[in-house]
Amino acid sequence: MRILAVAGSLQSRSGNLELLSTAAAAAPEGVLVVLFDGVRDLPLFNPDLEPEGATPPPAVQAWRDALRASDGVLIASPEYGHSLPGALKNAIDWVIGSGELHQKPVAITAAVPSTARGRLGLAALRDTLLAVDARIVGGEPIARGPAFAAQAAALLEALVARAREPA
Repeated sequence: MRILAVAGSLQSRSGNLELLSTAAAAAPEGVLVVLFDGVRDLPLFNPDLEPEGATPPPAVQAWRDALRASDGVLIASPEYGHSLPGALKNAIDWVIGSGELHQKPVAITAAVPSTARGRLGLAALRDTLLAVDARIVGGEPIARGPAFAAQAAALLEALVARAREPA
């Protein structure tokens, strides 16, 4: 099974990237977690960049191919301005019409200093993913601390279980 890990933050040393790495380290046997680091490379969504029947820009094609090749997606994203980061929203916009997230299991979380944080961003991410008909798993922030690794592993396990269910 292949899980695509996507950080909503573009920072090279973000807590959300750490969360994805922690989850990947706990992947059960037979589950490969692959980090997609191309969100930063996507052009701003513009249908004119992909006229009907044309090949999309290379970064968009890479994003779509990575999603198609995955059985599920694990997104860890910060909250920016009570919403999701613009780069992550842009990435999702690029697959609204092409359908790579349709009925795809997608686990969402945020690495936070306390569980009181990140909820508005996760709600916005959930709403955006529901627009593409993704099958949402999780949705709670994970606070850095003693339970961080166990909670990241549990979310990955829940995603794997959902990915094994028929759509």
